[in-house]
Amino acid sequence: MISERQNEILKALVKEYIKTAEPISSESLAKKHDFGLCPSAIRIEMNFLIKTGYLEQPHTSAGRIPTDKAYRYFVDFVLTNQREEKKENKIEEIIEGIIKEKMEDRYKLASRLAKFLADTSSGFAIVHFLNNDLSWKEGWEEIAKEPEFKDNDFIQSFVGLLQDFEEKIKKFDVRGVKIFIGKEIPLPHTQGLSLICSSCPISKSEKAFISILGPKRMDYNRNINLIYSLHRALGDLA
Repeated sequence: MISERQNEILKALVKEYIKTAEPISSESLAKKHDFGLCPSAIRIEMNFLIKTGYLEQPHTSAGRIPTDKAYRYFVDFVLTNQREEKKENKIEEIIEGIIKEKMEDRYKLASRLAKFLADTSSGFAIVHFLNNDLSWKEGWEEIAKEPEFKDNDFIQSFVGLLQDFEEKIKKFDVRGVKIFIGKEIPLPHTQGLSLICSSCPISKSEKAFISILGPKRMDYNRNINLIYSLHRALGDLA
C-alpha cells in the first residue's frame, strides 16, 4: 500500500510522463503541482515508489518514469473515476451517429469506426471480424509520430505484436472491455505497448474484436472512454 501523498505524486507523475515522454524530476513536479512539499521531500517519496516497484530511474541523474505497475495503478484509478462520472458522453453520441449512417453495410461501418478510433485516440486502431478473419487497420501515420518510434526495439515490438495479433486474436478472453499493459498482453513482443479492446457485435451475424494499440504512455483516460463508448453503442446490434 502507498500513502495518500504518494498516491497523488504517482498519479501526477504518470500524467506528466504521458504528456512529455520525458523522465519526470521532483523539481518539475514541485513547480507544477501543489503537494505542499519541497523537491527534496518529493524525491524521498519518489525513492519509496522506486523501491515498491512503481517507478524506475533510467539514468543516475535523470528523473523517474512509470513502470507497468504504475500504469496499472493509474488505469484502475481512471476506471473508478469514469464509473463515478455522470456527465453527458459526446463521444458516444458521435459513435451512435456513425452506426446509424453505416449500419446497412457492416464493412463500411467497420472501416469508418477504425478511422474514427485512430483519429480520436492518435493510436493504432484495429477492427477485426471474428467470423471471417477480416481486419481494418488505421492510424499508421499518427502513431509513427510518437517519440517511442525513434527506438528500434519499440518498432520491432510493435511490428512483431501486429504479426501475432491476427493469428492469435481468438485466444483473447475478452468480455466487456479489457486493458492490457505491457506483459499483461497475452502475446509475445509486448515491450512498451498497451492494448485496450472489446469484443462487440458489428451486425446481427458478425462479432468484431475492436482495439486501440499504442505505447504504454498513451492517453488512458481518453482511450478507455472511447472503447467503453463503442462497446455500449454497439451492444444494441446483438
